Amino acid sequence: MNLKQQILIQLKAMKTFLNCPSIIHDPPHVLEDIIHGHPVPLKHFRLEIDHDGIAWVTFDSPKSSVNVWNEETLREFNHLLETIEHDTRAKALVLRSAKERIFIAGADIKAIRNMQHVRVNDLIWLGQAVFDRLARLDMPKVAAIHGACMGGGFEVTLACDWRIASDHESTKIGLPETQLGILPAWGGSTRLSRIVGVRKALDLITTGKLLNASAAKHAGLVSQVVAVENLEILARRLVRQKRPSQRLLFENLFASVIGILAKRKVLAKTRGLYPSITRAVEVVTHAVHGQVEDGLLLERNAVAELIQSHDSARLIDLFFKREEANKRPTSSGTALPIHDATVIGAGVMGAGIAHTLASRGIRVLMTDVTNDSLARGLERIHGLVSDATRRRLVTQVQARDTLDHISTTHVPVPLNRHHLVIEAATESMELKKKIFADLAARVSADTILATNTSALSVSDLAKTVPHPERVIGLHFFNPVHRMPLVEVITLPETAPDVLATVVSFVQKLGKTPVVVKDSPGFLVNRILVPYLMEAVRLHESGIPVKDIDDAMLEFGMPMGPMRLLDEIGLDVAAHVARTLASAFPERFPHTDALDKMVNAGQLGKKTGQGFYRYEKGKEITVTTHADLPRHESIQTNLALLISQEAMRCLKEGIARNADDIDLAMVLGTGYPPFRGGPITFARDTGIIDY
Repeated sequence: MNLKQQILIQLKAMKTFLNCPSIIHDPPHVLEDIIHGHPVPLKHFRLEIDHDGIAWVTFDSPKSSVNVWNEETLREFNHLLETIEHDTRAKALVLRSAKERIFIAGADIKAIRNMQHVRVNDLIWLGQAVFDRLARLDMPKVAAIHGACMGGGFEVTLACDWRIASDHESTKIGLPETQLGILPAWGGSTRLSRIVGVRKALDLITTGKLLNASAAKHAGLVSQVVAVENLEILARRLVRQKRPSQRLLFENLFASVIGILAKRKVLAKTRGLYPSITRAVEVVTHAVHGQVEDGLLLERNAVAELIQSHDSARLIDLFFKREEANKRPTSSGTALPIHDATVIGAGVMGAGIAHTLASRGIRVLMTDVTNDSLARGLERIHGLVSDATRRRLVTQVQARDTLDHISTTHVPVPLNRHHLVIEAATESMELKKKIFADLAARVSADTILATNTSALSVSDLAKTVPHPERVIGLHFFNPVHRMPLVEVITLPETAPDVLATVVSFVQKLGKTPVVVKDSPGFLVNRILVPYLMEAVRLHESGIPVKDIDDAMLEFGMPMGPMRLLDEIGLDVAAHVARTLASAFPERFPHTDALDKMVNAGQLGKKTGQGFYRYEKGKEITVTTHADLPRHESIQTNLALLISQEAMRCLKEGIARNADDIDLAMVLGTGYPPFRGGPITFARDTGIIDY
């Protein structure tokens, strides 16, 4: 059966589900072109049919490090499938990639963002039709996955009989579409639940998480994981086997019940602020039954609605802001590789930084003043590694390598062979100056000295060393292994090579660097503190903490300001607040509420008492009062403060542009991504008069 027949059958099958007959009689122009068999030259694919009758399809877009699906590559892939259908030599198909770290990165989001709505709909039709043609191809089909396999890159593999993956660290598999405000619409929302079950499919799609090869196998996304050099051998063996049949999963008989429970859970977590996640639950639980064509229709209808939404536009914009920050050079300097680093301090932050560096292959020397301190730091690192292994985020080999990359010492040793030293001691200027003065005598003239501080002046620290041009700030956020943002704090005298090297280093850690000027509170804390202090003031005026927190949860914050203060630690928050109150007394009036709580030993979650009370680490719920100010007024007040301070930072040049400020607040504080960031939100809503 050729594609024309398949599409016509599909269109007829959908007739009862559509209220628009013109779609039946006039399929999108992209499908008309395919139906009429217009030839397409092969530029992005190579086809080789070997003596065993295996058609090796290699995706390799020219002059690009990635493979993506767009109208051109989908048309070409369809033409290739038609060639295989008519070639009597072909008995099986293996899909693979020639890229070093990418299988298929998914759809070309940049092209989609610039398309008119009708063309986006055409692209959805096209992808569904081409992948359905692959699914119906009457021969064994294997997807040999090596590298990132995301979104449409994974959806095409769901049309194959087997999915196998390399054990390489670059292999990541998942469907992240809901993070862009849409949902998998090239068969992912329909086919995945039929393979792994509704519950696993919902978990993967609604969270948008990416799994490494081991976790993907455990979840049933791939059948086997092997070394990259063995993928071809395994593929040859599989195509000789009987094709697996679609089995009925018992849990899918209760998909509607699972869907109801999942929707309740999603709404409780998102408060209905992310419609793509809610729609994904609906589509997945309905698409698991009936014909695949019925599910594809549900996908199309849902994504056609979601792609037009304001939320999706903002999430896609944010995606590109992050992509740019993760790749772009930030100075005219030359980025030099860093293989060895020292972390001064084995506390929570020091151990977290050491673990992050070691997990990325950096040889780390962690130092502290006593062996007991180092032992506690190593215990924290072992806990992080064990947790990651248990959750299948890393393999046993990767866990062992991480630990092998860490050494410790409590005595001063020469550090002249280390490219980077990161000081992560307690937030005390006196202590940090003492450490920097000592380091100056033990490092080479080329060593970069970085301080991990949340508010202290990097300029003051630079004055203690003979080469201030090699001093920089690296503000990691806690917990280091989870928080994606790093503020890179520069000085007027910072050498271009130092900045380029540090930014490249942060990018290689898998973190997003945002370059900011040395100023009290830097960027994120500068914007966050007035918001937090105003929340404290509202509480002092008589509004319960739960009402304040609920208001901002409904705004989209992942955590209310009062709960956030408890998590940060009221002692830490009070220190940062004092720093900013000293620098900007007219705008940061100091409140002694935090100081009183700190003096009483109420430091937040770590002591069991702060604005909330905690037992065994769990919050004790407090009641709210319905007769107090409405949540909307609290939201308006607090959201306005965030946007106002963000605009001041932009005007003062604390960050390079508005995009960096928005990105930093989303990644560093969890500011609602669908709002685009505080400056974008201010512009969209007009809450600030420019």
